[in-house]
Amino acid sequence: MSTEQNHQEPDPQDPGSEDAAESRPETEQSDAQSATGEVEQLTTDLANAKDQVLRTHAEMQNLRRRMERDVENAHKYALEKFVGELLPVVDNLERSIQAMADVDGDFKAVSDGIELTLKSFQDVLARFKVEAVDPGGEAFNPDLHQAMSMLEVPDAKPNTVIDVFQKGYTLNGRLIRPAMVVVAKSVANKGSEP
Repeated sequence: MSTEQNHQEPDPQDPGSEDAAESRPETEQSDAQSATGEVEQLTTDLANAKDQVLRTHAEMQNLRRRMERDVENAHKYALEKFVGELLPVVDNLERSIQAMADVDGDFKAVSDGIELTLKSFQDVLARFKVEAVDPGGEAFNPDLHQAMSMLEVPDAKPNTVIDVFQKGYTLNGRLIRPAMVVVAKSVANKGSEP
């Protein structure tokens, strides 16, 4: 069966066939409009799907980067608690050395042994990226220092660390313990008081 046989030409003698011929262009026009609307809808859906895929891909990349950073931080700062617990031992060794310096030479060998122990301890800490924060004479930095008191010192610049009670420490640049310090404050001008 050919397509010519299925397609019937309107009979000019038949009045109903003229109505059919006139309504056919409207039907074709509405079919064309619905096809155009459907194409536009499909184009919009495709654009939305592409956008969603790009957003999902970007989210996955961000998640991957975040996970890599978290793993890296876990490796870098895994020793933070352990180091925090060891710092009082370092402090006590330093205090022992200071106390031995005040005593006569009877304890010279013990003092030397403690100094060597402290030195090896500090070397191990340095290998694991633990650094001391000893800010004597530096400007006060609230990110690294904890001010225990402020003193008026005429020959010191204001907001300068003049004494260190306890050294601070960082692990890979992250503060583990702030340095406990005494900070100089500006001297009150006594001549201007009434």
